[in-house]
Amino acid sequence: MSQRYFEDLKAGDRFKSATYQVSEEQLISFAREFDPQPFHLDAAVADQTMFKGLIASGWHTAAITMRLFVQTLNFAEGAIGLGVDELRWPNAVRPGDGLQVETEIVDLRVSRSKPNHGVVRLRNVTINQRNEIVQTMTASALVLRRNDRITR
Repeated sequence: MSQRYFEDLKAGDRFKSATYQVSEEQLISFAREFDPQPFHLDAAVADQTMFKGLIASGWHTAAITMRLFVQTLNFAEGAIGLGVDELRWPNAVRPGDGLQVETEIVDLRVSRSKPNHGVVRLRNVTINQRNEIVQTMTASALVLRRNDRITR
């Protein structure tokens, strides 16, 4: 797939990622290092919680979402995160879930401070194989403009 630049996008564009399978081993490994809460680490303990089973850390879900977003949009030189305005986890991710991200381009403008880049406002919705929403995120990112290659 060719790399995307700011000019390749327009408000309303939608992109759908491939599916990422979440394994129990990955879920526990991520939690052990970054979010060591019992309902992420121990299935027996998690069974006794309100979740009634092992669940992924929301931060693990966010990391998977980022991977799928980056692979799908394939921005030239990457997308520099400017901030997340809203991040929600309405449903838990469980071992064996297959996650997919749909990205919608909400708004675009040329950066005032970095005119060789554009600011892309986007919304990511991550779903599982049952079409349940497991994460929503609204964010802004700095993306290289195509004409920047000429001015360097």
